[in-house]
Amino acid sequence: MNTKQKLAWEIALSQYGEKERRGGENNVILKYFSEIGFPEIKEDEVPWCSAFVNWCVMKAGLPITKNLAARSWLGWGKKVMVPEIGDIAVFKRGTMGWQGHVGFYVKNDGFYVWVLGGNQSDEVRISKYPGTELLGYRRYE
Repeated sequence: MNTKQKLAWEIALSQYGEKERRGGENNVILKYFSEIGFPEIKEDEVPWCSAFVNWCVMKAGLPITKNLAARSWLGWGKKVMVPEIGDIAVFKRGTMGWQGHVGFYVKNDGFYVWVLGGNQSDEVRISKYPGTELLGYRRYE
């Protein structure tokens, strides 16, 4: 993994515990949206996993998808079969073909893929997702 993607992982980790704030209170999640080019988003109770990953990679000096859809990350960097900590993991979610989730790879225990990401129980944290829902891993080199 290149130095900038490693830095994106470290930036993501530095945000661990940031949470949505109910009632329109100013918070860091709105900063993620604004700084990646979506200042019109004024509340954090919308899907923000892709905004979080975009913000982290932008802060590390890497190109962003400029897209709030998690599946937009399937076109970022290049596909990898054997992930390393900090690679991007993209999952399907829901019943619609556009729905998904994206985060930074932590580990695979054979059943679940663990990722550090935003909008995981309304905060930045490490959560597990079924390996059967994984669409792919991406790395920028």
